[in-house]
Amino acid sequence: MPSLSLIIAIYNRKDELFELLASLTKQTDQDFEIIIVDDGSMIDLRPTVAIFDETLQIQFFRKENTGPGLSRNYGARRAKNEWLVFVDSDVIVETDYIENIKKNIEKSDCDAFGGADKAHKGFNLMQKAISYSMTSVFTTGGIRGNKKSVSKFQPRSFNMGVRKAAFEKVGGFSEMRVGEDPDLSMTLWENGFSTAYFDDIGVYHKRRVDFGKFSKQVYQFGCARPILNQRHPEYVKLSFAFPTFFLLGYVMGFIEYFILQKGLILGFYGVYTLLVFFHAMYKTRNISIASFAVISTYIQMFSYGYGFLKSWILLNIFRKRPEEAFPNHFHKS
Repeated sequence: MPSLSLIIAIYNRKDELFELLASLTKQTDQDFEIIIVDDGSMIDLRPTVAIFDETLQIQFFRKENTGPGLSRNYGARRAKNEWLVFVDSDVIVETDYIENIKKNIEKSDCDAFGGADKAHKGFNLMQKAISYSMTSVFTTGGIRGNKKSVSKFQPRSFNMGVRKAAFEKVGGFSEMRVGEDPDLSMTLWENGFSTAYFDDIGVYHKRRVDFGKFSKQVYQFGCARPILNQRHPEYVKLSFAFPTFFLLGYVMGFIEYFILQKGLILGFYGVYTLLVFFHAMYKTRNISIASFAVISTYIQMFSYGYGFLKSWILLNIFRKRPEEAFPNHFHKS
């Protein structure tokens, strides 16, 4: 059976770490090691880790803050097993998570893999709405790849596995602090490695718990995409700019309405809103979640679209270097 090293880079999230480790104690397959990298947290995480010392194989390391990508690299260098599995600290895994990873690896010849993120029944309404927006076919979640496009699926670091030999060959995660996981996926492709989507290794991803933090998060994702397009021009897709077209179209709709006294463009957004609402209600069976999902979807599209547009202008019109335009997106080694 494949051997796994589970790597968790964490900053401060003590309660989330407890819940993740608790879910790992319930695995049907307990043959795996856990490497926790404390990325310079402001609180002491060791007492939380100590609770699980007797039930899980844990290595704990604390280092200065460098961001998630380089912290995962730090953990990967200390891993002893054939496969590296990265999960975010704010996820919960199902009891057969490890077992299913191993089964899928045995049946696949991939060098890296990823899985879905889902909303747990214990999440609050806002978390479930945000989860919908981040995974829906009507949002950017629909262009990230899925089980129907396994040959070019981009694993994300909240639920991602990489063969250690491949990870070391490409140098691990880059200096990017935002967008470091699609950057790794495309770097793997450029070096001849393959990725796959495993349908039965979903995790419950809490993400941001309020709309303000969610907006900032997806704005940063939008800023990162033109940077990724520069780094990996072979894999640029027009669909990456869809949220920006969505934002600009909305602005044009208001201009059309107030100047030309017509509402054709805004009518499209009305139809889109209804599609999101009814699709979210179908998926969640909850009218309150569906209502929140409309809000979170517009926040996602507008924030991501604005971030993408700003980044594209700075990089392509003003010809700024990514490190100059967005210094906080890169670790200064």
